Amino acid sequence: MQFLPVFLDLSVGTVALIGNGAAARSKLRLLRSAGANVRWYGGEHATAAQALAADVASSGVEVVAADPLRADFSEFIAVVVASGGARDAEVAERARQRKIPVNVVDRPDLSTFIFPAIVDRGEVVVAIGTGGASPVLARRLRERIEALLPARIGELAALLKRFRARFAQARHVSCSLRGFWESVVDGPIGAAVLAGRGKEAEAALARAIEGTRTVQAESGTVFLVGAGPGDADLLTLRALQVLQGADLIFYDEFVSPEILTRARREAKLVFVGTRGGAQGIKRDEFDRRSATAAREGLQVVWLKGGDGAFAGDELDYFSRAGVRAFIVPGLALRSESAEASAA
Repeated sequence: MQFLPVFLDLSVGTVALIGNGAAARSKLRLLRSAGANVRWYGGEHATAAQALAADVASSGVEVVAADPLRADFSEFIAVVVASGGARDAEVAERARQRKIPVNVVDRPDLSTFIFPAIVDRGEVVVAIGTGGASPVLARRLRERIEALLPARIGELAALLKRFRARFAQARHVSCSLRGFWESVVDGPIGAAVLAGRGKEAEAALARAIEGTRTVQAESGTVFLVGAGPGDADLLTLRALQVLQGADLIFYDEFVSPEILTRARREAKLVFVGTRGGAQGIKRDEFDRRSATAAREGLQVVWLKGGDGAFAGDELDYFSRAGVRAFIVPGLALRSESAEASAA
């Protein structure tokens, strides 16, 4: 990953836009949609740029005919160069010297940031980038995501934003922050918003928040998950959902690093297999630690290669311990004999 995706608040300063072609006009619309105050260096076409700026927004755009290289770059929070001229490298170097983020259209080698393809759903924004390698591929991916995202997903995010402060004030310390919001997003409240029943969802969310004022019973779960043959793309959808909701993950030597990257970033990873002569924790220790963590309200995952090959005694142990446990099968590993037969 060459470029780290970040979201910038462009309303706190001025963005310099240099150029007057189609690329510059496109960037102007994008910057204004994000609330940026733009100083547009239109060059010899400043008059035409002024007319276009009036169409884009009645305020927030200042068009100047001056040489951008004579500008005080300390005024800018970012510089966007869309002139396609010989001076692009000079402007980029000037911005770099002043430690100002700069984007030169179609020149990732001169840029310190790039514009991703964007899916905009109001409060929900998805950015897709290819590190400047293929804008066309990024646009194609955006089209697919556009088709997948519910039209009202931004409304759901806006509802959660309005109620965050109320929940923070009301909730008892025993109520899990993540668990509560997951139940809202994944449950009837989220479904009501996406179905267009906003008032119903708002009333239900208010009631749910009131219900968190008292002591909440801890209710963690243990998931016994098969990681499949090692390819992260072959994880089942349910396995991926469980990994992304996990607090604690035990894994063996058959689980690839690529699969572990699909887990929730904040999850604690504990190796329990054997690798390079090292011995992980023993089975009874794993059982004890898993049950204890689940009783504390954590979501625990035991991740094994292949289909997992879990036996009923694992479920029996957690049942006797009073802990909910579920098996999430994975794709089976292919045996050497099967490989030979296929060959």
